[in-house]
Amino acid sequence: MREFDLFDEESTSTLFRDVIMLALAGFVTLVLLLLPHINPKAVAQEGDKSPGNMTVELRWPDEINADVDLWVEAPGDSPVGYSNKGGKVFNLLRDDLGDTADMTGLNYEFTYSRGVPEGEYAVNVHLYRNPTAIYPIPATVVVSLKKPGYKSAKQLLVGKMELTQQGEESTVFRFKLDDKANLVDGSVHNLPKQLRNRNKKS
Repeated sequence: MREFDLFDEESTSTLFRDVIMLALAGFVTLVLLLLPHINPKAVAQEGDKSPGNMTVELRWPDEINADVDLWVEAPGDSPVGYSNKGGKVFNLLRDDLGDTADMTGLNYEFTYSRGVPEGEYAVNVHLYRNPTAIYPIPATVVVSLKKPGYKSAKQLLVGKMELTQQGEESTVFRFKLDDKANLVDGSVHNLPKQLRNRNKKS
């Protein structure tokens, strides 16, 4: 009788453990299957606003020890550059001072945006300092755009210019984007617009 009772208790205990483990495994499987389907719209919207919707890059010759600054302005936002590194839309990722505190030897400045609001954008280049007194300084600016919902960015505009004196600020281009982040036909020009002295946050 005792042997039968012992066997019955062990069977019940094993059966209970098996049922609990199967229930737990089923719950974990259910969660894993449902996880990709939880609030997909919110995930997609966050992806659309990820940093780098628009990037603006400035390059000038690496052998010229000059401090050239990139300034950008998004619609309805304050200009972003070395003295105001972040706005509502753009952020300055790198402020290059020439050879000063530079481990790479590259003369390069870079900004990126979070989102691409409709309206006019402006991109300026400013020669802050040039101790070498080498002129002119050729500069290249590249604007790339990743439209909302797209995985990769495409080159939108390329501008080349020459800086001929210290303190010079030049507008490389101004352009407009529509509400779908398309370049508005006929909107690209380089009529001067000062950005550097308008960098106070609103």
